Amino acid sequence: MEKRICILYTGGTIGMVPTPRGYAPRPGYLGPLLAAMPELTGPEAPAWDLVEMDPLLDSSNIAVGEWNAIGQAIFERYDSYDGFVVLHGTDTMAYTAGALSFMLENLQKPVVLTGSQIPLCRLRSDGRENLITSLLIAAQGKAAEVCLYFGGKLLRGCRAVKRSADGLQAFFSPNYPPLALAGVNIRYDDAALRRPAPRGPAALAPFGNVPIGVLKVFPGIQFGLFEPIMTRRLRGIVLETFGAGNIPDEQGALPPLIRKAWQNGAVLTVCSQCFEGGVLLGEYAASAALAAAGAVSGGDMTTEAAVAKLYYLFSKGLDAAAVKEKMGENLRGERSGSLT
Repeated sequence: MEKRICILYTGGTIGMVPTPRGYAPRPGYLGPLLAAMPELTGPEAPAWDLVEMDPLLDSSNIAVGEWNAIGQAIFERYDSYDGFVVLHGTDTMAYTAGALSFMLENLQKPVVLTGSQIPLCRLRSDGRENLITSLLIAAQGKAAEVCLYFGGKLLRGCRAVKRSADGLQAFFSPNYPPLALAGVNIRYDDAALRRPAPRGPAALAPFGNVPIGVLKVFPGIQFGLFEPIMTRRLRGIVLETFGAGNIPDEQGALPPLIRKAWQNGAVLTVCSQCFEGGVLLGEYAASAALAAAGAVSGGDMTTEAAVAKLYYLFSKGLDAAAVKEKMGENLRGERSGSLT
């Protein structure tokens, strides 16, 4: 039976056209362009339908509401297609991949995010190969999870990070191997793909507008300046620390803020500014105070994954203690350790 793939176009560089104000998406433009590509209508290509989101957006404008809309569009069509390809701008693609990884529960079909650094309307566009290979990956069905394909590599969605603003291999996966490499053939890493069987039917867990913040530690940071937002408004905080979770002492100002935030129902997750390795709270004295104050180690999670996971868990209605516990678990392959 012929495989059928749903292509969701959210906007982004791949379908943009030149305008007096620079490249921008144009409604109704991408469909005829794809239909005219012989590679997408030949015998090797799966059948596909294009769904254009409204409005089409530069990905810098995509946030929680748009994540929910994309998730809803997939969920409504879940039983009608064998897989999904989400065309998305590169700037926040890793955040959307992380969000969909958690939002789409018990997923048993591929959801592949891709895009391009050069629009399809340009001669040297990388979008053609990214789109064609993403369609084939979605149709093959081996990677039955949320993935990101770009520049010859298929990455786990909740492990992906954008690392280049102009390179054609714009994404990579810190601390986790690619799920597949696309050369002459598409070669899957079966060990990297290995996941437990989903439990129950596919479900959608939309995100609420949970107040979440990201704070990057830097030399000379004055933690006291952040006290109003860290203790009164935010529910989730991602702290990007040095190395394995280290922070400057700053007269011991941060641990009391964390303790007060925890008492107010906020969860602080510690991630590393380093791409390789992860957080080990207490490994050094400079990080021990974080654990004692109530922070949770993000392990080798990316900031993008940690943000999405906080949105997901708080949106499920869990209290701070339950969210903190789940942040330390491996739910979608977002951090090293056995899946639970």
